[in-house]
Amino acid sequence: MRANINLLWVLSGFFLLADVVYTGWVFLAYNAIEWVGTIAIGLCLVLAAFIAFYLRRVHGAQGAELPEDVLDANIDDGDPELGFFSPWSWWPVTLAAAASLITLGLAAGFWICYIGVGLFLVAVVGWIYEYYRGLFAR
Repeated sequence: MRANINLLWVLSGFFLLADVVYTGWVFLAYNAIEWVGTIAIGLCLVLAAFIAFYLRRVHGAQGAELPEDVLDANIDDGDPELGFFSPWSWWPVTLAAAASLITLGLAAGFWICYIGVGLFLVAVVGWIYEYYRGLFAR
């Protein structure tokens, strides 16, 4: 996490330098400040500094080093428990198809959205309750 914090502070410094150079260069070229680019680069600076500050606070509150920061850590030390996933489940594919139909309905014809919403509801219910019936009931 220390590497990420340092990288984000360096990135903040880069955005500060880029903002100053951009504003100066545009002012020299056009005798006016171009506000959209100046504010956009300034907001990138704020975002990088905010994330670096947040990560520094989290790192300080943890009280311990992450396995990525310890030189003699094993690969298995950083292997978290990600949760339980069903590799045989077709419900995520159905859910993605429903979301695609909803998006297509917004672009092509709104009546397709009704089909997509119906399929979306069926896919969500099916994915939630797939372990309550059939071969995998618990």
